[in-house]
Amino acid sequence: MQERHENRRRYFDELAFTSRKYYLPYLKKFVPALGNTRCPDIRVLEVGCGEGGNLVPFAELGCRVTGVDMAADKIDQARCFFAERGLVGEFIASDIFLLEDLRCTFDIIVLHDVIEHLPDKEKFLCDIKRYLKPEGVLFVGFPAWQMPFGGHQQMARNRIAARLPFYHLLPKRLYVGLLHAFGEEEGTIRGLLDIRETRTTVEMFLRLVRQAGYRIVDRHFWFINPHYQVKFGLQPRTLWKPVALIPWIRNFFTTSSFWLLKK
Repeated sequence: MQERHENRRRYFDELAFTSRKYYLPYLKKFVPALGNTRCPDIRVLEVGCGEGGNLVPFAELGCRVTGVDMAADKIDQARCFFAERGLVGEFIASDIFLLEDLRCTFDIIVLHDVIEHLPDKEKFLCDIKRYLKPEGVLFVGFPAWQMPFGGHQQMARNRIAARLPFYHLLPKRLYVGLLHAFGEEEGTIRGLLDIRETRTTVEMFLRLVRQAGYRIVDRHFWFINPHYQVKFGLQPRTLWKPVALIPWIRNFFTTSSFWLLKK
């Protein structure tokens, strides 16, 4: 397991860096009200916000930000980290769908590195629409399952297991056998198998978006994930367009994808 996943303050700052440099500028292209001046009238929700790092640049811009996560400890850290930086944000430890009073109130909903963890993705995408204003946008980001680390094997504690690409694509029995051989704990293995069960491909997501009744405003495929800049010192790269247009093949090269959706 990488040190950044244990040092949550560092992880918070890294997410803030990536969001400030890539997520916010991407959204600015399609949300005219999200200008360079303060935007106190823009409401932003992140579902599965963790410690809240992705919301930092929106809060710096004066947006009214709300983060929701099921993990109470992460929500506590989000409140602490925001307070340390003098930022204002509302953080709630809850299932978003229990928060009826938040419906139809958000201009932007952020769902980053979350959809690939959800078992019933179609229901989630249908239900989350209720929290968007009529002209609101849903920003979704996720890595394709078949990409080198689409199995989230960086969660592994063994250094080889955390850095070995593509082996999450092996047959399940062989995959589990390798994880045991690497000395991984049962809890880690269960977590990795959960991701295997909820895996998301580009083609699957396209189907889900249509079934849930969204319009695709934009999509962008990354060969080198923008977060890899702060994580590994790599310069982000867009996936070569001819490859990005080939169904299934593109999954092996898409380390991240950005989607902007409207109702």
